[in-house]
Amino acid sequence: MTTNNLIELARHIPTPEAALTLAYSPIRLHLADRQPLELRLTAPASGEKLPIVILSHGFGPSNYIPSKDGYTPLAQFWAERGFAVIQPTHASSRVGGLPADAPGAPFFWRERVAEVRAILDRLAEIEHQTPAVAGRLDHGRIAAAGHSFGGHTVGLLLGARLHGEDFADTRISAGILLAAPGRGGEDLTPENAARFPFFDLDFAGVMTPSLVVCGADDNPHFTPRGPEWHADAYHDGPGARALLTLRGVGHGLGGIAGLDAKETEIEAPDVLEATRRMTLAWLKTALDVDAGAWALARAALIGPAQALGTVNEKMAA
Repeated sequence: MTTNNLIELARHIPTPEAALTLAYSPIRLHLADRQPLELRLTAPASGEKLPIVILSHGFGPSNYIPSKDGYTPLAQFWAERGFAVIQPTHASSRVGGLPADAPGAPFFWRERVAEVRAILDRLAEIEHQTPAVAGRLDHGRIAAAGHSFGGHTVGLLLGARLHGEDFADTRISAGILLAAPGRGGEDLTPENAARFPFFDLDFAGVMTPSLVVCGADDNPHFTPRGPEWHADAYHDGPGARALLTLRGVGHGLGGIAGLDAKETEIEAPDVLEATRRMTLAWLKTALDVDAGAWALARAALIGPAQALGTVNEKMAA
């Protein structure tokens, strides 16, 4: 969507014009002892050395959005502006995941991490299945972004540790955590601490440059702490350099998972557009596409678009 009559303030945040894209789906990676991992790849129709973003979906209430077929508002926006976006249908997906009686069900948090690693291991195979993209991906510039439970998946890959276990993958050089879970254990209600022991992350190991994105009205039901719980990775992770807090929205961040979807508890087109533009700017700077993109976007949010949200940043070491 290139024309949008519903946005106003977000127009002040600079962003490139949309370019033609192409998409491949389903791409299938055959894995041992399970059904194939299905992916969608959306990329610019032209251009070389395209930086890659792996987008990890959440565990939302819809049947289809938690899969390779969701999150079009983000994936399409990033692809139209220069990125190759790869979306897995994770093991936790209702429509295309592993059986409900398989070990690790229903969340399959370890399998989700393994699926992203499989994508990283087999980029050449993915290109072989996508002829118009083959030879055009930059395997040295890779970011990972995840929403909600996808943020948990990406957080582990960025260096968060679970009970001392390290899942970091150095092939990922930038990250975005969108409404991701915060600290587990004692920060959760007793019933949620028992149900989600894998939320007990130590973000001190997050060294990869990362942006944390939160909704100011995102009140989690896992913890009594309130919306600030979703910012824990920023406060605890040395590599989490910036915190974007969006006003007037909750867990759906204005609609990133899908337009008019169950996951979008508050439709806020202007905030959604700010989310898209700010995350794009972060990716462009973090992956050395445009060194000044993030600074310009941040200046717009401080200035004419300030009603949409705030940015906090850590002082450079």
